[in-house]
Amino acid sequence: MSAVQRYVPALLLAALCAAPGAAHAAGMPQLDFSTPLTIAQVVWGAIIFALLYILVSRWGLPQVETVLAHRASVIASDLDAARSAKVESDAAVRELTEATAKARSEAQLAVNAAMDEAKRAAEAKTAAVNARLDEQLRSAETQIAQARATAMAALPEVATDAATALIARLTGRAADPAAVSAEVARHLAPAQG
Repeated sequence: MSAVQRYVPALLLAALCAAPGAAHAAGMPQLDFSTPLTIAQVVWGAIIFALLYILVSRWGLPQVETVLAHRASVIASDLDAARSAKVESDAAVRELTEATAKARSEAQLAVNAAMDEAKRAAEAKTAAVNARLDEQLRSAETQIAQARATAMAALPEVATDAATALIARLTGRAADPAAVSAEVARHLAPAQG
């Protein structure tokens, strides 16, 4: 504490004591201490101030201190609860993020497995259809070969009959079946070979 700060209260007190005399000299009758009414007012003001000071210091300020202490404890407990809730929510967010990532990877694995299974099933079905089509193609080729062989076997006879009928119609007389058959055989021999 500096020297000036030590003397400030004493200087203020001296100024207050000198003020009534200066005020009286300046014409302020309410500060004229020569009248008993002014002295009674000052005494009662001091008594009321002392009682008010005692009442506030003994009862009012402890009540305010109790309210402030309770408020500080409530605020501290609320802050602690908020901190613990934040820690819990951060942990929950981490768990949720991890669970989401895990679910995504599991879903991707399931999708990949389903796609692989579908590809294998499609390949197996395609192979079965191709095998069936190949079998049908071989069967059709066999049937065509048999039909061709049958048709080729019947061709000389049909050609001979047709040529005999044509000669008979054109010439009006019956053709020699052995000669017609020999001619048809000669012309069909390159086609059958």
